Amino acid sequence: MGLLDVLDARLGDGLENMLCSHHTRRLRRLGWGDVLAGEGAGWFTPRRPVQHGNSIEVLVDGATAFPVVAQAIENARKYVHIANWHASPDFRLTREPGAPQLRELLSAAAERVPVRVLLWAGPPVPMFEPTRKRALAAQKAFWECGAVRCELDARERTLHCHHEKVVIVDDVAFVGGLDMTALEGDRHDSPEHPPRDLGWHDHVAKLEGPVVAEVAAHFSARWLEIAGETLPPPEVPPEAGSSSVQLVRTIPEKTYSFAPHGDFSLLDSYLRALRAAESLIYVENQFLWSPEITEVLLEKLRKPPSDEFRMVLLLPQKPSNGADTTRGQLGRLLDADSGDRLVAATLVAHGDAPVYVHAKLSIVDDRWMSVGSANLNEHSLFNDTEVNVVTDDAEVVRATRLRLWSEHLEADVSGPVHEVVDQVWRREVEGSGRVTSLPGVSRRAGRLQGPLRGLLVDG
Repeated sequence: MGLLDVLDARLGDGLENMLCSHHTRRLRRLGWGDVLAGEGAGWFTPRRPVQHGNSIEVLVDGATAFPVVAQAIENARKYVHIANWHASPDFRLTREPGAPQLRELLSAAAERVPVRVLLWAGPPVPMFEPTRKRALAAQKAFWECGAVRCELDARERTLHCHHEKVVIVDDVAFVGGLDMTALEGDRHDSPEHPPRDLGWHDHVAKLEGPVVAEVAAHFSARWLEIAGETLPPPEVPPEAGSSSVQLVRTIPEKTYSFAPHGDFSLLDSYLRALRAAESLIYVENQFLWSPEITEVLLEKLRKPPSDEFRMVLLLPQKPSNGADTTRGQLGRLLDADSGDRLVAATLVAHGDAPVYVHAKLSIVDDRWMSVGSANLNEHSLFNDTEVNVVTDDAEVVRATRLRLWSEHLEADVSGPVHEVVDQVWRREVEGSGRVTSLPGVSRRAGRLQGPLRGLLVDG
């Protein structure tokens, strides 16, 4: 290792240590210090209630998920509540001939039931999308639909946003990573990933059962603070299945009065599950540059918990930002992988067109799964508002992994996990199918972008 490499590594390590120390002090001050203490492990955080008797189904890609959401809205009998990063009034949830625009779909529903839409107001200065001008235009268009009520939430932290993607209709809730907009890419991608300008791979969890009341209560709490309207307490739906599900969140402190010290249960949930991993960590995410997360992954690679332990990371080829930071962290993981346990891959469409991995889904040991809006960066884990749902239903988790791996690899993936990783994943990333190995990693100092931004704007 040359002198430049040594300096490069030390600079990256030093700044990351500063960021981790800052996060530790911040969470300790807020009463969340045990999250980063490095001791808790398991499938659920004790910070949030676990709801039993639910149904959870992972809808893969927009072409699958959006029609289900549209049908729920069309059949609404009580209310429709939407909280998104952004929603475009002219967005169509389906591409069938004559499909209504979102504003038309919501306007028709509003003739029967209350319809409320809560969107991020956009950054104070037009540095990135959606701009405040665009958000205001969307609000105006929704208000013009008559009974549809749309409010903008401007309580973001500097350079951060309201990033959650939640829809609640009657006794069903949808929690995932897809916004109802065409900004920056095509949300209507399908599991077949046909070539297009930029298809987005993502997921939405469809929920039925008591956990829906948890999602509804979260929306109601935000709505009260922004719109000033107190909504009736959500009715707890009857049991709809056998899955235990937990709603976890990121809410920065001093954002809402209902969580004055913040809510970092999403980070706690991730760290506990990753620490508990024995045989598999599978991650699909837009970003991977949280040092708190990567330190756990590094430890698993340096000291594997079992001979069969494997790790598969599915990331975008070119993240919309933080590319060097993700690549720098990936470089660390590859350096630590002395036992060939790690596969790092990305998706391509047939014809080698890129597929943008916008997903926020992770699976551990076929026993734990998290899906929602949170990326694995400091934005989502400390400073944006986010919502994920977690389940320990092994049947649902394994079925979801098998479906995703079958889609990505176009092969039989039913065998032992370590054998599928070694024999199928490794073969396919070197072939000409839907998965390919990620391009070369940056220098480790490329990791500085995310931590530096975090230190500059993190309170």
